Amino acid sequence: MAHRHILHMLTPLKYMSPFDVNMAVDAGFDVVIPYTSVTVSDVAGLVQDAIFSRGPEGVKRTGVFIGGKKAIEALDMMDKAKAAMVPPFEISVFADPAGSFTTAAAMVACANKALQDKFSTNLSGKRIAIYGGTGVVGFASAVISGLNGATPVLVGYDGPERVRRLAEESNARFAANLQYADGSTEEQKTEILKECDLTFSAGPAGRQLLTTRQLHEAKDLLVAADVNAVPPAGVEGVGINDNGEQIGDLKTVGIGALAIGNVKYQTEAGLFKKMIESDKPLYLDFRDAYDLAQTLAP
Repeated sequence: MAHRHILHMLTPLKYMSPFDVNMAVDAGFDVVIPYTSVTVSDVAGLVQDAIFSRGPEGVKRTGVFIGGKKAIEALDMMDKAKAAMVPPFEISVFADPAGSFTTAAAMVACANKALQDKFSTNLSGKRIAIYGGTGVVGFASAVISGLNGATPVLVGYDGPERVRRLAEESNARFAANLQYADGSTEEQKTEILKECDLTFSAGPAGRQLLTTRQLHEAKDLLVAADVNAVPPAGVEGVGINDNGEQIGDLKTVGIGALAIGNVKYQTEAGLFKKMIESDKPLYLDFRDAYDLAQTLAP
C-alpha cells in the first residue's frame, strides 16, 4: 500500500490558518494535521517524530508547513527543522507566515513584470518606498526586492526606530540592502515617495496610506502596488483588479490586490505541489516563492 501524503502544519498562534489548510488539501495532501502554540524550541522534537515513523519511502511523502504571523520567527523555526533532519530521514519544509512570503513574492513579481511591459526596465537599481514596512508582507517584499537589485526603503509610521531595527536585522541576515525612513507625517511620506521609482503599500486592511496628490508629486514614480483589498484602497486611484493600468493622468501604473492575490494563490498552491512531487527534500521560503511567482505574473 502506497504511503499517503501527510503534512504537519506548525504555528506559534492559537489557530492554524484555515486558508493554508484549504490550500494544502487542494494541492493534493491527503492528511493535514495542525499543531498550535508551537515554539521555536518545540520544532526539532516534532520534526524528528515525523521523520522516523515512516521509513525511507514514507518520509518522501511527509512535509512540514510553518505558519504564524512573524517572518523572522518562521525562518528561525525553519532553521530548527532543517537542523533536526537525519539523512536519509529528511522531509520538505515550507514557511509562509500569514501568507506573507507568497503574497510579497507575488507583489514584487507583478511589479517587476509591469516595469518590463510598460517601461522596458526591471527592479535593478530601482528605489522602492514600502509603506506598512513593519508588517510581514512589507518585510518580505523588501528583502525579495533587495536581493534582486533594488534599494528598498522601509517606511515607519511611528518614527524610525522600529524600521531601523528591522532593516538592520534583515541586512545582517540576508545582505538585502534595506534602508529605512520616518514616515510619521504626510509630508514625510511625500518626500520619501518623491525619491522613489516604485512604491508598495502593505499596510492594514481598509487604510489609505497614499493619496493621488502625493503620487502627483512623485514625478519619477513608475509603479504603485497595493495588497489591500478592503476599501478604501491603500493607494488612492489603484483598483483592486488593476494590473499595470495607468493611474489617472499619471505615468505611474497601478497593481491592485486581486491581481496580486491571483498570483499569490497560484504561488502557494504551486509550492505545496512541489513538496508533493519532489523525491528530494525541499526548503521553501520567500526566495522560492519569488522564483515561482515570476513565472506566473501575467
